[in-house]
Amino acid sequence: MVIFLPVLVVDPRMAGIVVVFDFDKTIIDLDSDNWVVDELGATESFNQLLPTMPWNTLMDTMMGELHSRGKTIDDIAEVLKRAPIHPRVVSAITAAHALGCDLRVVSDANLFFIETILKHLGLRDCFTEINTNPSYVDDQGRLRILPYHDFHSSPHGCDRCPPNMCKAYQSIQNCSFFLTSFA
Repeated sequence: MVIFLPVLVVDPRMAGIVVVFDFDKTIIDLDSDNWVVDELGATESFNQLLPTMPWNTLMDTMMGELHSRGKTIDDIAEVLKRAPIHPRVVSAITAAHALGCDLRVVSDANLFFIETILKHLGLRDCFTEINTNPSYVDDQGRLRILPYHDFHSSPHGCDRCPPNMCKAYQSIQNCSFFLTSFA
């Protein structure tokens, strides 16, 4: 999914253009969560746990499972770097950035996965903002994945999105920022 929003930019040909990308199945050709789990051999555990917990809790649990199997953060990063992508995605993103478009990501993936792939492709600096589920590597070297919204205390009220992140809300927030900042 790609959403266009207004913004003030230097290049007059691209004035007012913000391009908001989803990540999974848009910038890369697949779901990054499933890719990592499958490539690191944890599909069976994933499928057993899938009906028992919310997605972010499941992915955090799977990162713990992979860690307990001896998989490192470097192993995860190497899998991410092999994620398939359409051959024109990199050139499209770099061209839009070069023309002055403000590029952003709104995704239900997680920050480590997204930044690892964007850095590998040489695209991280093309994006001014990434709105996604936070993640970090703890002191044991295990990747932790958290929900963007705390879905237990403050539901966002959208029935189209998963409870942890409303992409429509994030897009509206981006639009509202530009409408008030540059009006």
